[in-house]
Amino acid sequence: MKTKAVRLYGINDLRLEEFELPAIKKDEILAQVISDSVCMSSYKAAIQGPKHKRVPDNVAENPVMIGHELCGIILEVGEKWRDQFKPGQKFAIQPALNYKGSLDAPGYSYSYIGGAATHIIIPNEVMETGSLLEYKGEAFFYGSLAEPMSCIVGAFHASYHTTPGKYQHEMGIVEGGNMAILAGVGPMGLGAIDYAINCDRRPGILVVTDIDDERLRRAAEVLTVEKAAEKGVELHYVNTGKLDNPVEHLMSYTHGKGYDDVFVYAPVREVIEQGDGILGRDGCLNFFAGPTDPNFKALFNFYNVHYGSTHIVGTSGGNTDDLAESLDMMAKGLIDPSTMITHIGGLNSVVETTLNLPNIPGGKKLIYTNIEMELTAIEDFRKMGENDYRFAELARIVEWNNGLWCLEAENYLLENF
Repeated sequence: MKTKAVRLYGINDLRLEEFELPAIKKDEILAQVISDSVCMSSYKAAIQGPKHKRVPDNVAENPVMIGHELCGIILEVGEKWRDQFKPGQKFAIQPALNYKGSLDAPGYSYSYIGGAATHIIIPNEVMETGSLLEYKGEAFFYGSLAEPMSCIVGAFHASYHTTPGKYQHEMGIVEGGNMAILAGVGPMGLGAIDYAINCDRRPGILVVTDIDDERLRRAAEVLTVEKAAEKGVELHYVNTGKLDNPVEHLMSYTHGKGYDDVFVYAPVREVIEQGDGILGRDGCLNFFAGPTDPNFKALFNFYNVHYGSTHIVGTSGGNTDDLAESLDMMAKGLIDPSTMITHIGGLNSVVETTLNLPNIPGGKKLIYTNIEMELTAIEDFRKMGENDYRFAELARIVEWNNGLWCLEAENYLLENF
């Protein structure tokens, strides 16, 4: 079977190519990808090439498919897995396989599996590690967003706190505690706000910061203070760029006590140090944002580490349980990660989008791999509709849905583009 895929050959060398897939082995699965959202991690892999920890050294001779936030349909199942998987099932994948201690992952390390493709071969280790999950939802894009949501879920679970008088850690955020999400209205930050408000272990106070009024306005529009209050969460949005003393202002929401959990969603030294400055006793700073600079550093108050039990943790991705939790919460309507999505495109737009990702404003860029469409901001659909009736109809659909991407929009796109 032929596939079209974006493959990585080296530093800044991405190519959209069509080639033949081999016949599947007895322990493999053939699948069609429908949607894949573009992750900053793919940009990092593209600009680092074989220097990236997950990209093979011989990638120039054996290129790898990129993209790891994928959702699609199973087409053919090898004999080994026919009791568990059937043709026609929808699926999502947890790319952090951790197979026998290896860092190899779909979207970074394999020749025949990646989200930026029309068809893929899912290798045995994905099933062996329980990383292929059936997706029972209707909209494919939710299946794609389950992977980034799993990273958020995993970070919440990885945060920890000490137990007085015991050498024992309590995992997870402090229920009913004080939480801050700094630089928190980008796509992943929005997912974190949504999860914090709706998970089963919620903070009592949640303060979200950024330095962009428009992004803060949009966040407050789709994840409202009122909706948070209904779940018992006191939510505040704050533009720290306008404050003379951000630490003092943020501390005022906690009446000087400080924050139990601080999540940093941008790899910026000043933001990390701001987070350190607002930690309360036994406060956990979760450095969520992965930097591209291997020598990235920031100051941390070690007096407070010794006397105040402050500490830091970082996670890179979630695990299969986190992905299953994300899928379950989406299926139940508890979280709606469509707030992350700001752009839609076809497979033809992946190379340019990935290589220029930091320079493209907005949130998640969602790709439908079996169509051709230049990457287009959802807010531009109405303007594009002046010359193309299809965009006018997409504009009507998303405007009806509070400006958010939705199942009806996905179905229309797949039928008409």
